[in-house]
Amino acid sequence: MSFPLLTATAVLPAIGAIATAAVPAARRTVAKWLALLVSLATLGLAIAVLVRFDPDGDRYQLTESHAWIADFGVRYELGVDGIAVALIALTALLIPFIILAGWHDADPLETGSKRWRPTQGFFALILAVEAMVIISFEATDVFLFYIFFEAMLIPMYFLIGGFGDRAHEHGEQVASTQRSYAAVKFLLYNLVGGLIMLAAVIGLYVVAGNFSLQEIAEARANGTLDMATNTERWLFLGFFFAFAVKAPLWPLHTWLPNAMGEATAPVAVLITAVVDKVGTFAMLRFCLQLFPEASKWATPAIMVLALISIVYGALLAVGQRDIKRLIAYASISHFGFIIMGIFAMTSQGQSGATLYMVNHGISTAALMLVAGFLISRRGSRLIADYGGVQKVAPVLAGTFLIGGLATLSLPGLAPFVSEFLVLVGTFTRYPAIGIIATFGIVLAALYVLVLYQRTMTGPVKPEVSAMPDLRVRELVVVAPLVALLIFLGVYPKPLTDIVNPAVKQTMSDVHKKDPQPEVEAAK
Repeated sequence: MSFPLLTATAVLPAIGAIATAAVPAARRTVAKWLALLVSLATLGLAIAVLVRFDPDGDRYQLTESHAWIADFGVRYELGVDGIAVALIALTALLIPFIILAGWHDADPLETGSKRWRPTQGFFALILAVEAMVIISFEATDVFLFYIFFEAMLIPMYFLIGGFGDRAHEHGEQVASTQRSYAAVKFLLYNLVGGLIMLAAVIGLYVVAGNFSLQEIAEARANGTLDMATNTERWLFLGFFFAFAVKAPLWPLHTWLPNAMGEATAPVAVLITAVVDKVGTFAMLRFCLQLFPEASKWATPAIMVLALISIVYGALLAVGQRDIKRLIAYASISHFGFIIMGIFAMTSQGQSGATLYMVNHGISTAALMLVAGFLISRRGSRLIADYGGVQKVAPVLAGTFLIGGLATLSLPGLAPFVSEFLVLVGTFTRYPAIGIIATFGIVLAALYVLVLYQRTMTGPVKPEVSAMPDLRVRELVVVAPLVALLIFLGVYPKPLTDIVNPAVKQTMSDVHKKDPQPEVEAAK
């Protein structure tokens, strides 16, 4: 029996979460180092998955299958394709940086105060989220996926509500109220989506008789499972609604700015760079594979919603006064690009969407974490409270600029390749939508450069005149992310080689081929 590598990759952070939570409160430093070491070991396992995966091999590899609830056809089934491997690697890569960046975020609020925060609980919850996200990427049993898709809401709720940002203009009491509101809103939105998906999961079982993604997809492909048109469409909508909330897609997006604004910067990265990717990933894995005809039926409406997300999110980012909420609305715009690429139903669009998931995770992590370091120094999230930072903290300002330039998809940085492929793939099938979507790029340049100009340039404000530059721990967090943005921007081939075979198989699932060019290339 081969070593269950996929199980180990998900179980290790779960065991680490339990062990970290069990560390005595007086041993906060032990809890931090234990969580960091577990996250690094998980990254090692994720690299092993990446190394063992053969892009030219079977669609699902490193598979595991065991009986679980036999009476209802539920199995413990795991398997990864190229898309899942890329996102598992992204998750495992970001968690150590999230832990390092949040090293002091759960320290006691005041020395000797009764208002304490359980440091070990903060890091245990981060590891718990990592475990649930990884197994969501690995699950090929629909019921197994659903359990962890919903279960990750619980630790995220406590991370948002219990460990919020300390920088608040109206004081701790108002901040506590707003954190609670953001956490409850996050939970309710996602619970409603999950309950609707549960009804669709039950409906799928009634129609198919099991929960195995591979068996159902094969039955759909060879014609042994024929769903009625209306049944397929209703089931698709049930799944898609839950994924659109998680992604988030307009108009189901309103929980994200609250959650990211009130959470600490590392938890905000966990939300948008890790957890939200489960929604867009699931659109590719479950919506397109299980309901190919319904996916094509819904495509025009979804493309319009994605376009609205792109422009609406970018417009609201332009008008923000709060640094973290600006980044949150920028992420809504970026998720619009990802969903547009998925449902453009072209290989360029879907490859670009998958690359965008990875590259957006890295660029948003870089920008938000540096923003968090900035906010922790000044004690304010308001853009107007900054000015001239580049003169007193040039390294902080420089890394902030690189993160911002990556967010606006500057050529030479990783997100550019993704956005270019999405737009090319969209334009070949939906030229009008592709043209309008480019307006989001113009707005991205506006909100990023205005943010940098107002915070980093100009006269030095007295409140930032003594601001220290990035410390060693913070440089360890930011430098690898910046290096990755540059490397994948210049040489994305290692990532595209993993992703493209899986994209071709997804295109085959929905029986779509790329449109032929109107002008033949010269021979």
